[in-house]
Amino acid sequence: MVATQGILFDMDGVLISSIGSVVRCWRRWAHIYGVPDAENYNVPHGKRAIDIVKMLRPDIDPNEGLKVIEDMEIEDTADLTVLPGVPDLLAALPPDRWAIVTSATHRLLLGRLAAAGLPVPQRIISADMVERGKPDPEPYRRGAELLGFAPGQCLVVEDAPSGVGAGLAAGAPVLGVLGTHTAAELAHATWITPSLAEVRVTVTPQGIELRFPLVDRN
Repeated sequence: MVATQGILFDMDGVLISSIGSVVRCWRRWAHIYGVPDAENYNVPHGKRAIDIVKMLRPDIDPNEGLKVIEDMEIEDTADLTVLPGVPDLLAALPPDRWAIVTSATHRLLLGRLAAAGLPVPQRIISADMVERGKPDPEPYRRGAELLGFAPGQCLVVEDAPSGVGAGLAAGAPVLGVLGTHTAAELAHATWITPSLAEVRVTVTPQGIELRFPLVDRN
């Protein structure tokens, strides 16, 4: 059992899967902007789009490049899916005790939640609300502040190594969820669980208690 005061969820790979859209759109973007071997480009999961734009094409206006990829991803929702267990888990949590902390922009976050039919939380930290994206600790520090707790009083839920690193650097325990990365790649997480499907939540006067199966790291 893990006790916490609040939960900070990453979005893509934790609450929803949009990996098909991400891969398709970034390869289209890479082709438009003349990135070598564009058709095989593999986007680094968990990083802000603007940081990827700056990495791939440091010579262009990053905001222009960001808008192009953002527009593509908002349009492309054909195979977006809600991950197992997510609706029930979110419904079990008090609205003021959870937030989404994502590397997606605010506009993309709203588009994906609408396409997925998931609730928009009262508290959001998106890519365009921070100076430094994951793996920097700023997003998760800001998320904890929104909930009114210290990072160490919150549980971060992540699927990507950069996000796990951001949560730990912020001072929060991190639950790694398998899906986009292997257990070996998430080995630095505090705990690793196969998915959110078997996470059970109990809300008490003292906070939130979670129970979940653990992945064997051996």
